[in-house]
Amino acid sequence: MSKDTLERSRRDFLIKSIAVAPVLALGGIALDARAASSSQAVAESAGGYQPTFFNQEEFEFIKAAVARLIPEDTLGPGALEAGVPEFIDRQMQTPYGVGAKMYMQGPFRPDASPDLGYQLPLTPQEIYRLGIAEANNFARKRHNAPFNKLSAAQQDALLEQMESGKAEFEKLPSNVFFAALLQNTREGFFSDPVHGGNQRLTGWKLIGFPGARADFMDWVERNEKYPFPPVSISGERG
Repeated sequence: MSKDTLERSRRDFLIKSIAVAPVLALGGIALDARAASSSQAVAESAGGYQPTFFNQEEFEFIKAAVARLIPEDTLGPGALEAGVPEFIDRQMQTPYGVGAKMYMQGPFRPDASPDLGYQLPLTPQEIYRLGIAEANNFARKRHNAPFNKLSAAQQDALLEQMESGKAEFEKLPSNVFFAALLQNTREGFFSDPVHGGNQRLTGWKLIGFPGARADFMDWVERNEKYPFPPVSISGERG
């Protein structure tokens, strides 16, 4: 794939994700404002952050995977640079991580229609624990190395197999794990920085989102770029 095609693909992905930004900015179901302070998010870079939920091998997978889902390019920093791994790790320690707002009583029908919603007795914490182990085992079977040690092309190929459900996982469907990872990556890239992701308001600056400004409705109908920098809930400015 050419560089131009890759950048158009990334741009299209980010544009399609813009719809979630207003919700994430104010804190959706998967977000908890207590997860991190803005000062922590800025101070702890992708290289220096120490995970509190994931072990080091799991965290290396997260860093490698999100770097492929939203890579850094000429459009700007990617998910890794924006602190998405930190965001996901911190979310695992919130009510979202333990499925506090999920219906977990069953019966569960994995063969049910997608219209009936999520059909597994696994919390987000369990999906990540099992999914990362399965993904690394799948990578070792294919390439004799864990996911984070593979080339970018090999990682992309395995992610595509997970997305389609063709990756052979034993303890959960690979497409369920991929869907959770992709959704949380999007959330981390466009969330308010108080949640640990979107560090330095990277995602908002990329798409021109004004953030948590009190009022910008007078610009909604204008066919022109919003002229002011985004603002976090904490007051941080892009």
